[in-house]
Amino acid sequence: MCKIFISADPMLYEGRTRSLRLHGLVTSIRLENLFWQVLAEIGERDGMTVNQLITKLYDEIVEAHGEVDNFASFLRVCCLRYQSLQLSGAIPRELGVPIRSLDADAVLAREPRRLVQRAASA
Repeated sequence: MCKIFISADPMLYEGRTRSLRLHGLVTSIRLENLFWQVLAEIGERDGMTVNQLITKLYDEIVEAHGEVDNFASFLRVCCLRYQSLQLSGAIPRELGVPIRSLDADAVLAREPRRLVQRAASA
């Protein structure tokens, strides 16, 4: 079982720090390269750079829930949810389909319940 996971290219789990401005304030975010790749894919779908996507995610999470204690963890969860929703068919795999064009409520209605239930019971 573990061979599937341990055979990953070490570059994928090597961490990389990026500096960016969030409303004029410089901040740094450290994520593994694989997460940076997924964020780049999500951003590209909507014609955004990674920094633009991160700023948009930050603004929307703060508006919805207030300050986020661990924004890097939030970004990792965004990446995993994106891929999970793609696998379930709730988000099209075709990268030409912008995320902003999707009906968020319909996508969330198709989110695999087992993931939501596992997270709640953990």
